[in-house]
Amino acid sequence: MANSMSDEELMAQVRSGVGEMLGVLFERYHVPLFNFYLKLTCDRAASEDLVQEVFFRILKYRHSYRPDTAFRAWMYQIARNARIDLLRKRRPETSLEPEMSPAVAPIDTAQQSQEALLLHSALMQISEDKREVLVLSRFQDLKYEEIAQLLGCEVGTVKTRVHRALQDLRQVFQQLESGKALRGKGPQGRWPAPGSVQ
Repeated sequence: MANSMSDEELMAQVRSGVGEMLGVLFERYHVPLFNFYLKLTCDRAASEDLVQEVFFRILKYRHSYRPDTAFRAWMYQIARNARIDLLRKRRPETSLEPEMSPAVAPIDTAQQSQEALLLHSALMQISEDKREVLVLSRFQDLKYEEIAQLLGCEVGTVKTRVHRALQDLRQVFQQLESGKALRGKGPQGRWPAPGSVQ
């Protein structure tokens, strides 16, 4: 029965003290949240910890949930806040290690595997805000309206951000693919300004 309930109905139950329903929400969203964090951080251990932190915060702040709010948008807001708190505690690691392969479907050929690795590497080289909007829209399948609510902006702004992020991703991917990507990029995927100190 609980599996047929909507996310919002389940969260209303959690809000009113039926903690078991949080388990149903966990089953629905722990994998998407893990993939969200993994694509942003490239750190499996941190991603697992952050997923646990999100569900802890959902339980802790359950009374702040408004029944007229989409659960996914509210959950991803908590997820963003948990990640921001982690970033404040430590610098993000953006290097791609071999055991941190991207969370994608099984690959059939070596060329597809190489392209997936290049795509993941390119994703890690674009700026943090652009990477986040791409992960939310393309990998987490959030609607532009949900992302707008999450980011506190208009839908048109989200569309523009996604478009620009895709342009940047395409450019970095093509540079990596052609072997022209230089290793001197700054931590946010941007070239330092002439005369600036990194």
